[in-house]
Amino acid sequence: MRVGAQMISYEIAMGFALVGVLMAAGSLNMNDIVKAQSGNIFNWFVWPLFGLFWVYFIAGIAETNRAPFDVAEGESEIVAGFHVEYSGMAMAIFFIAEYANMILISALTATMFLGGWLSPFQGLNFLIELPVLGLFFGNGLHWLILKSFLFLFMFLWFLATFPRYRYDQIMRLGWKILIPVTLVWIFAEGIAITIGWQPWL
Repeated sequence: MRVGAQMISYEIAMGFALVGVLMAAGSLNMNDIVKAQSGNIFNWFVWPLFGLFWVYFIAGIAETNRAPFDVAEGESEIVAGFHVEYSGMAMAIFFIAEYANMILISALTATMFLGGWLSPFQGLNFLIELPVLGLFFGNGLHWLILKSFLFLFMFLWFLATFPRYRYDQIMRLGWKILIPVTLVWIFAEGIAITIGWQPWL
């Protein structure tokens, strides 16, 4: 019951945050979303959609049941969570699934808000034209991996920093803070698009 309620609460906020990105990009295609952020680092959607960026990432942490949203397992309350019932390869698969979810959320956040595989140095042609280092400073998969690692680091940082929330606090955060923030942001973004003021272009 706790897992189901938590997933429903935070999937709505994540979905609304993605709607803001799709409105800014004008496309459902991931390639087009990344291309819409090209030009320079200030074209990335993290700047005009800063609130949606944090809503998406916080909801992503809650969706993966990572600390401080790990009430679904409640390891310290139930002896040691699933460690009691599983061992060996069965327990390893639980951890593999959890870390695969973390990598997916990190890669999606980097793609939707931080320009995906685009270099933060685009527009600085003198760096890109360097003989050997130009390969590093140019666009490429290595930038997506580095940006994803930044979010993976934040997952582990939050694990070591924040205490676990009570269940009522988790529900309140999802329904009374994150969802209203996304609705207001999408409404304001829709008005901005209607009047022709689009700072992300």
